[in-house]
Amino acid sequence: MGSSRTGPVQPRALLNRQAMDLSPELVAMVHRSVQDAGPDPERQPLTDEDYDQLVTALLATRPLDSPVWVFAYGSLLWKPGFAHVEELPGRLIGWHRAFCFSQKRFRGTPDCPGLMLSLDRGGECRGLLLRFDEGTLERELHGLFRREMTMKPLNHGARWVRIRTVSGTVPAFTFVSNRSSPSYVGKLPPERVADVLATACGHLGSGAAYLYETVMRLRAVSIEDRRLWELQALVAERIRRSGSRSERGETVS
Repeated sequence: MGSSRTGPVQPRALLNRQAMDLSPELVAMVHRSVQDAGPDPERQPLTDEDYDQLVTALLATRPLDSPVWVFAYGSLLWKPGFAHVEELPGRLIGWHRAFCFSQKRFRGTPDCPGLMLSLDRGGECRGLLLRFDEGTLERELHGLFRREMTMKPLNHGARWVRIRTVSGTVPAFTFVSNRSSPSYVGKLPPERVADVLATACGHLGSGAAYLYETVMRLRAVSIEDRRLWELQALVAERIRRSGSRSERGETVS
């Protein structure tokens, strides 16, 4: 993967020293084998031409004389899926992590939808900048866009932002929410988000697993997100409660 500059960006070390409530054992209780039901028949998949246009548009607005970085805040933290040559912790002002999209595929199903993480307006978000290798830039961008954006209208799209780091401000692109998407559910109470993540599972895995991996990766690079920390505790409590009810033979809804 190349060099890594993962120094702390104002971490609050106290939480990172605490044991997580959500554990691999609890995550395993949510997992189940799910068949991929395929794309939503009410929405259109992106075409090769769409992806060509998206990549071209991003590169056409690329800041001059700057390497291309992507700001990772969710699954790109722990499963980037593309070659990168450097990592740098950073902070994005004006956007925050939010499980703000309903998800009927991937980590949910039509009868038990999950929730998808994106960046929604307001607040701030701490994450990792990942720098692309210039020699493979376009190929890796095509692969990343196909992973992050699948259906029209888009749930979230690529946008250039400015990330604050210990080395100064860095231009980067990231994926931000499209509030016009039919899957956008807005700001949900943490308790409601926890209810969904503790039960939903799709062919790529469960919402609980997604949350666990995200928090674990943030802890590994000394980045704190208090909302996610509180959310993982709520999800763990719900999974334990559901398991206890199942052991007693009660119906778990």
